[in-house]
Amino acid sequence: MTADARSERGADWQRLSPRMLLVHPVHEVLRQLPVLVGSVVLGSSTGNSAWPLTALGVIMGFGLLRWFFTTYRISGEYVELRTGVLQRRSISVPRNRIRSVQTDSRVLHRLLGLTVLRVGTGQQAGGEAVFALDAVQTAQVPRLRATLLAESLDLPEQPAGRVLARWHASWLRYAPLSFSGLVMIAAAVGLAYQAGGVTLSERIAKAGTEAAHRTGIAVVVGVGVAGVVVASVLLAVLLSWLTYGGLLLRRDAGLLHLRHGVLRVREHTFDMRRLRGGTLREPLLVRLLRGARLDAVMTGVHGEGESSVLLPPCPASTATAVLAYLIDDASAVTGPLRRHGAAATRRRWTRALVVPALGAVLIAVAPLPVWVWAGWGAVTLACALLAVDRVRSLGYRVADGWLVARTGSLERRRDCIACAGIIGWTVRQTLPQRRAGVATLIAATAAGRKRYQVIDVPAELAWSVAASASPWVADSIWARP
Repeated sequence: MTADARSERGADWQRLSPRMLLVHPVHEVLRQLPVLVGSVVLGSSTGNSAWPLTALGVIMGFGLLRWFFTTYRISGEYVELRTGVLQRRSISVPRNRIRSVQTDSRVLHRLLGLTVLRVGTGQQAGGEAVFALDAVQTAQVPRLRATLLAESLDLPEQPAGRVLARWHASWLRYAPLSFSGLVMIAAAVGLAYQAGGVTLSERIAKAGTEAAHRTGIAVVVGVGVAGVVVASVLLAVLLSWLTYGGLLLRRDAGLLHLRHGVLRVREHTFDMRRLRGGTLREPLLVRLLRGARLDAVMTGVHGEGESSVLLPPCPASTATAVLAYLIDDASAVTGPLRRHGAAATRRRWTRALVVPALGAVLIAVAPLPVWVWAGWGAVTLACALLAVDRVRSLGYRVADGWLVARTGSLERRRDCIACAGIIGWTVRQTLPQRRAGVATLIAATAAGRKRYQVIDVPAELAWSVAASASPWVADSIWARP
């Protein structure tokens, strides 16, 4: 019998922490809240108060059964999970496919000393069964993480490693520059309207009308707008603090650890061998305050969304320093870029001035007041400034084994991709691009968002750029003269 077979046979099925018997019923009640509301309505309409109690008992009993029907096993080659009460499900993940380990601790989990552990294998979320242990004891997490990431448990405990970044309260100044606060306000207003119905809306409208007659419509509107702005700022700051407060980014030898959150603490552990670069995101308003966000380009981690975030909006100097350290090439992060040429510049000016040109025609044809021309002038100036910024942002670079592409204005991004991780190239031309003599060069990789674009490079240089990044392209029929 081989060592692997003995390992497989010796691995026993284990259950989650018994403390989950206190958590699963609560989660099931929250998940099945519409069913409870329906039972309450049914009980009140039929005069039978047993309906809500029966529904509550069934839901809580189902939550208790989840613990008895959930087991997992970590063997020499696989990590296996069996779960499901009415519909059984078995998940088996090869250990050599594990790319990252994430932990999540909600308030109730933290009170009971529990942690949810998730395994990332690099598959797309739509085609992969989520492997999550909900939940294990927090004290077991370091050992499980080390085992899943194939670390040796016999080695002495290593030092804490190098801290790359810590959260500072000054980072909260970037939080109001997002729309999260406005979205939360809109949701709260919609919920209040649905709860109160027409009566509540009529009361608000009546109160607003009376206030308008007393103080003037302009004052009421001004106060309302100011209230929305202040509330959105406060909500955005609060949400940012709850999500990223206490953030700590640390590198321990071949692992990268990220921890953040106040009430809900999340931890991500990445294998540095899977790192293929990084992306600096600089939205316009954040960039005005010299801020940036850092995303990881890593196999096994999706390139969009929260799973790839290494640093939330923070000082640009911090984000660039961390990325330069991770890829060990400061010139790829802050070095100068090559311009795309006059044709790419004309395309940006043309796109920016299409709307003002159409507006000028409409204003000239229709008899409109003079102040409309003033508005048109402001829009034209804004579009011109946008074109200037888009031209300045556009650039690329291939040097020292890194492909760098920068583009955008409202959402400027600088992608730093390891040339060794590029597995394919595509040169794409739309009809306007063909007329302008430019093309979009697309680098395919197994990491991050899977495809990274160099927009509007001169068409005659597209394949030479690909060949300089990937020498094997030079032998293809497309790259030959």
